[in-house]
Amino acid sequence: MFERSNTRLHGRMSITRISMIFLLISILSVLSWFLILSSTNPNRVLDHISVSEPADSPLTIIRISNNPPEAESPHPKNREDENKGGAKTEEIRKTLQCNQKVSPPSPRPLKVYMYDMSPEFHFGLLGWKPERNGVVWPDIRVNVPHHPGGLNLQHSVEYWLTLDLLFSELPEDSRTSRAAIRVKNYTEADVVFVPFFSSLSYNRFSKVNQKHKQSQDKELQDKVVKFVTAQKEWKHSGGKDHVIMAHHPNSMSTARHKLYPAMFVVADFGRYSPRVANVDKDIVAPYKHLVPSYVNDTSGFDSRPVLLYFQGAIYRKAGGFVRQELYYLLKEEKDVHFSFGSVQNHGISKAGEGMRSSKFCLNIAGDTPSSNRLFDAIASHCIPVIISDDIELPYEDVLNYNEFCIFVRAADALKKGFLLGLVRSIGREEWNKMWRRLKEVEMYFDYRFPGKDDDGDYGVQMIWKAVARKAPLVKMKVHRFQRFTRPFFI
Repeated sequence: MFERSNTRLHGRMSITRISMIFLLISILSVLSWFLILSSTNPNRVLDHISVSEPADSPLTIIRISNNPPEAESPHPKNREDENKGGAKTEEIRKTLQCNQKVSPPSPRPLKVYMYDMSPEFHFGLLGWKPERNGVVWPDIRVNVPHHPGGLNLQHSVEYWLTLDLLFSELPEDSRTSRAAIRVKNYTEADVVFVPFFSSLSYNRFSKVNQKHKQSQDKELQDKVVKFVTAQKEWKHSGGKDHVIMAHHPNSMSTARHKLYPAMFVVADFGRYSPRVANVDKDIVAPYKHLVPSYVNDTSGFDSRPVLLYFQGAIYRKAGGFVRQELYYLLKEEKDVHFSFGSVQNHGISKAGEGMRSSKFCLNIAGDTPSSNRLFDAIASHCIPVIISDDIELPYEDVLNYNEFCIFVRAADALKKGFLLGLVRSIGREEWNKMWRRLKEVEMYFDYRFPGKDDDGDYGVQMIWKAVARKAPLVKMKVHRFQRFTRPFFI
């Protein structure tokens, strides 16, 4: 009995000893951690940089210390060191702040390789002749070949784009925000530009001379096809990175079917098959407006007495039947001007005056879905009413035309009372809002040369930017073209 009690007591004492030992070890471990932490210099700080939001705000340096910010070191030497450290911190902060204020770099301009083609394809069509053999381009610092103007001017995008590329090479071009620059090495280029004035060629030389079997325009198209397809740049990409101007609906009528892998610059797609030209592959560029720009326009809703304006050819082919039907519906309305018109007898200046005195200007499909009339209306700050179901518009991927235009389906426009009811329902406040927006965007449709930094995004720049937005797709197409072909290395 005594032995059993002794054994139990001995077991309890052993358990107590083990517990005491474990407790002692735990206390020693905790104390050792406190000793390590206390040995750390309390004056040490951690400096780090924090980027605040938004991104354009200055970077700030945050100092984390064991001492409160107001605490002052009791030793003068420490205070002196802290002052030096603070001055250094302030200097770094100011440097970072200055760096943050630097303006971000401008987007990289589109790099364009342009063929040095014979003058017969471009400025030679305007009557320009080189002074000596071997000269391809005019010295535009001395003399810019004059464009004939008139109706030819509305499809003159080829003229303005070529001038802009030539100007980009000159030291006189001081622009910091160029949308495109010419490069001399194809391997550096995003696209290849073919400087053929196809619209001018059609306008001037599409008639067949009695002494020739085909027109000079057709001969030039054949020469362009032969020249371009023989170039190593075309063979390298299958032509998919080439930019070719075909703004007049009848221009490049035969060559388009041989050069269709390229990106065309067009007015619309009314006379193209989808295989040859389409909105995904090609660029829609504005017409050059013929009426003068309305500078310092102080007119308003009440100072434009005409409600709805149209003047032009009324009997047209194909989709143009809508013009004829609308003429019969609207010709007797008192506040509507709907009449025949042409360029004869100062027709352009009269149309400009009529648009400036009108609240709304009709843009109705004719032989093709688009016409220069839309851009004349924009230049006159007359709200366009677009009746053209198949129209494609310039820069519509970045520009919302609903802010300054009214779209009406042809079927609705031909319903009696529908069109007038629609425009009469637009009151002064809504009209003024659209009118103000129209004045803001009119520059996007205006061609001018030379461009300046303060000009902003005028027509030429907007077109180059539209090409640049398609450049990634072009690169993908070129890579796909080269899958099963041995690339022609430049």
